Amino acid sequence: MKARLVAKGHTQKEGIDYEETFALIAKLNTIRMLISLATKKHWIMDQLDVKSSFLNEELKEDVYLERPEGFVQKGKEHLFCRLKKALYGLKQAPRLWYEKIDSFFLQASYNRSKNDPNLYTMKDEQGCIVLISFYVDDLIITGDSICLIGEIKQQMS
Repeated sequence: MKARLVAKGHTQKEGIDYEETFALIAKLNTIRMLISLATKKHWIMDQLDVKSSFLNEELKEDVYLERPEGFVQKGKEHLFCRLKKALYGLKQAPRLWYEKIDSFFLQASYNRSKNDPNLYTMKDEQGCIVLISFYVDDLIITGDSICLIGEIKQQMS
């Protein structure tokens, strides 16, 4: 049995608990184009699901959480939790994830598409190409170099 602590994002107040929530997602046409291109060119295609993508990002705002039932000690009912990092349910969690993955790809010398900011491309010195698109916490990777695809997967791990 699994359990996860989530925030009650519906209780957050704009300007107090969060500033920006908007996070881009890939266009469906981009995903179709990647699949078509990989099929036509007989490229390898891989799909990744990033575990805990909305966790571990440093919060810019002060966010406080009531302690979950069962974690309140007698005589300490007045205490609460201050989050240092993002948590599922927070309105800003998707935005923080987008900022992190975007920064990762740009630092790894990928180029962001002007038409779809969730599409990244890279061409190495030998002319090998890798294309990556992501939708929330899922990534599609394709290209003509198994080695380059393996490298990016290793870097992301």
